[in-house]
Order: sequence, then structure tokens, then C-alpha cells
Amino acid sequence: MVSFDKNIINFGRMRQLLFFISKSFFLTLLKAGVIGVGLVFLLFLVLHFHTRQNGLIEVPDLYQIPLAEAEDLLSDLRLNFEVIDSTQFNPEIAPLSVIEHQPRAHDEVKRGRKIYLTLNPSTYRKVSVPNVVQVTYRNAVSSLRAVGLEVGNISYRNNIGKDMVLALRFEDNEIDPGAKIPKSSKVDLVLGNGRRAR
Repeated sequence: MVSFDKNIINFGRMRQLLFFISKSFFLTLLKAGVIGVGLVFLLFLVLHFHTRQNGLIEVPDLYQIPLAEAEDLLSDLRLNFEVIDSTQFNPEIAPLSVIEHQPRAHDEVKRGRKIYLTLNPSTYRKVSVPNVVQVTYRNAVSSLRAVGLEVGNISYRNNIGKDMVLALRFEDNEIDPGAKIPKSSKVDLVLGNGRRAR
């Protein structure tokens, strides 16, 4: 009886192995493959329409275009935008014109995409005038240039300190150290001429 049970078990295993090389197994495998490929194709088709890959828009070149015109152009293309402030004033480009944008010109984006615009400020940013009073002319020039200011007119006053800065002037007004003026402005210096005041 024990040998009979072994034969039944061996025959059952043999039938299982024969199933893997049978015609019905290959037909079932073929059906599963066709259904799998069909589902993957259907998934890609749905994703293509869902993400609107066929509705791409080319980003226009907005460089040096005033903000109002850029806004109209982007609205016509149904693109959104956000303005990013810039601290780098470029005097060669009109104030409040686009100096950079992301995505860049000629990139393809979807309708409704946000374009980030960097604008040229209306003027240079303001910087603090360094304290160069009672400093030599050479050191004053270095300190002023270090913060982005230029030296304007130089005038002299009777003072024992030759080439010592006595006062600062901006737009014909005397200014104190720490005053805020636009970067790249010219600061006039009043220097001592080395003679005693009478």
C-alpha cells in the first residue's frame, strides 16, 4: 500500500510538470501577455491625454520686453507668470523690463505653466555711504568704490590735513556717513588743502 501511495504522488507531480508544456498553458500565457500589453498601451494613452503632451506651447523670448507687454503676450498664450525682484540694475535696459525668465525662451511648456520673470529695477538699489570723513583721499576712494559708489567733483577747503576728507556732498547737498543713496552715484569730496584755516 505504501508503494501505491508513492506512485499516486509521483503521477500527480508528473501531471503538474506536463501542464507547463501543454497547449492550454501556452494559450493562457499568451492571453495574459496580450492583456498585459493592452493594459500598458491603454495606460500610456490615458497618461498622454491626461498630461496634455500634445498641447505644448513654446515660451517666447521676453528679454528686454517691458512688463506690460510681457504680461499681454503671456496672457494671449494662456501662460501664468510671477515677477521676481532683481537687485542688479542694468542702465542699458529699460527699467521694469524683463532681464531673465524661467523657463527660457523656446522651451516647450504646457498651457497654464507659470513663467518666472526677473525684471530690471527702476533704479540702482540704495547703499549706505561709508564713513570716510577724516580719512585720506586714497582710502576714501577705495571705501566708496567698495560699496559701489563713484568719486565725483573734488573741492578744497583750508585745513591742515592735506587730502583729508572733510565733508561729503551728493547732488549739491552735504550728506552724513550712513546716508542711503543709489548705487553708482557720484559723491563729491571736500578735502583739506594743507593750509591753516584763518
